[in-house]
Amino acid sequence: MRATNISRKDFIRNSAMATLGLGLTPSLLATAHAEAPAGDGPSATGGKKTKWKNVRLETGFEYEGEEVIATKTDLFCIEAADGRITAISPNDPKANATDAKGWLMLPAFKDMHIHLDKTFYGGPWKAARKKTNGVKGMIALEQQILPDMLRTSTAHAERTIELLQSCGSGFARSHVNIEPTSRLDSLKNLQKALEHKKTTFGAELVAFPQHGLFYTDSVPYMKEAATMDIDFIGGVDPFSLDGEIAKPMDFIVKLALDNNKGIDIHLHESGESGLKTVEYLIDRVNENPVLKGKTFLSHCFVLAKLEKAKQEEIADRLAQAQIGIMSTIPFGGLIMPIPTLYKYGVTVGTGNDSIIDHWNTWGLGSVLQKANVMAQLYGYATEFLLSRSLKLATYNVLPLDDKGNQQWPEKGDAADMVLLDASCSAEAVSRISPVKSLIHQGNIVF
Repeated sequence: MRATNISRKDFIRNSAMATLGLGLTPSLLATAHAEAPAGDGPSATGGKKTKWKNVRLETGFEYEGEEVIATKTDLFCIEAADGRITAISPNDPKANATDAKGWLMLPAFKDMHIHLDKTFYGGPWKAARKKTNGVKGMIALEQQILPDMLRTSTAHAERTIELLQSCGSGFARSHVNIEPTSRLDSLKNLQKALEHKKTTFGAELVAFPQHGLFYTDSVPYMKEAATMDIDFIGGVDPFSLDGEIAKPMDFIVKLALDNNKGIDIHLHESGESGLKTVEYLIDRVNENPVLKGKTFLSHCFVLAKLEKAKQEEIADRLAQAQIGIMSTIPFGGLIMPIPTLYKYGVTVGTGNDSIIDHWNTWGLGSVLQKANVMAQLYGYATEFLLSRSLKLATYNVLPLDDKGNQQWPEKGDAADMVLLDASCSAEAVSRISPVKSLIHQGNIVF
């Protein structure tokens, strides 16, 4: 798709006002409290049993000829126990159950790229600082401000998690700084926050050498972090920060292999070095098939700069190597080839990245808003294409398959659901519909 000069101000005005409004509602200021119905009680295995009535679920598509013109829905009762859906039955308005009020139930959202460990959210407003000298300039700024941020990082992380929950996300993949300034303290502080939220929120962590592996000698700290409770080995712009591609990339791959971790690398470089880094990683993953399905490139802006034929080639190679792309859906002169990635079957996720920090202040906490932006960017305006766009927010779980067959929820699925004031997923994406409740492991947490 041809790059355009859409101004961020104009685009936000057109696409995200609904979410901005959501961000100002009282629901973001305090966790919502829901009364448990009298019928709730222990399950057969001792866990809590919960039930909802008047739950709206999608049941199929309505066609005019071969075109999908609407989404069919109906009301159901949903039961859960021990974190799993145990029953889906015809609706009984008189059931002794929590009343879902006809709201639409969708798979809970997942924020697949965020930095919970360094945010100003929950404190006084601070706009982003002027960026000078690119990523290296931001590293210098971080070295100054991180010691003070670490004093309150646990509390700020908890507030940010509550924001994500209010926007329908019950899970996040968070990158966490591992470098000589904060050493392992940023990780330890975030782990405290996640421990406090462990019954209401799920997460996986990426050990992230934000200041470069060798540029600031983060290697010893990365080695130690890899033995701790993290899930992925991270990296950032190997050529621009560390001066070469092979040495830092080989270190990341070996550390992941040695510790049975996945890989998730920030790649902002959009020139020749960016492309070579992508190709180098593809080759290393193909040499080590155990990394297939466990390796990701975050941002990967270089894909937006390639000619169409090269985009197609790289997308195909990424798909064959099972390397996913975690995109923050940038715009304003840089439009990612998301449709091409989908065409070849590349796993695509999204996240808020920064939420009110020194990098930027645009993160609203809503990955549904990210799906809305994507749909607008690529003209996904029809009922069918809007409904497909939901998978960006749910990390590839959809209530209906492409033929309109119901595939979620099913008995045995994780009881991680979100209730929205919407008639169907297409409307939810198009209108950025308000989140009314989040259910995590069968329990109402917002």
